[in-house]
Amino acid sequence: MPSTRNRVPAQTSAVINARIRRATERRVHYYERYPDEIPERLRELDVEWDIERAIEANASALAFAGIALGVSRSKRWLVLPALVTGFLFQHAIQGWCPPIPALRRLGFRTSYEIEEERQALKTIRGDYRDVQPGDGQSVLRAVRA
Repeated sequence: MPSTRNRVPAQTSAVINARIRRATERRVHYYERYPDEIPERLRELDVEWDIERAIEANASALAFAGIALGVSRSKRWLVLPALVTGFLFQHAIQGWCPPIPALRRLGFRTSYEIEEERQALKTIRGDYRDVQPGDGQSVLRAVRA
């Protein structure tokens, strides 16, 4: 079973993973040239939806719609929430479910991919000047800042 960190990228095509990685690298290189814009980008990253959040919102909306239609129209609609919860469980175990390929193509990133950009920008900005090599406490203080 893949780790939580790697399960979505492991189930995503190498082409899409590379495109997401290149886009992140382009943004980081841009902010190396324009460091005064980093605070705004960090605010954008704070509200960026990661793929897990998108899947959860999608699954809950479909499950709710299936239940509402099952109650108001036909019990056959109750198949929809059953399928959605099954796919959600599959995602929890494998890191894949039907919306993943489409969401990745749209550029949805994992929380780790978003955090990688955030830490790169903070490093460019100079947030980690006080980090002492070998001092885990200073590293944690810097990362939590």
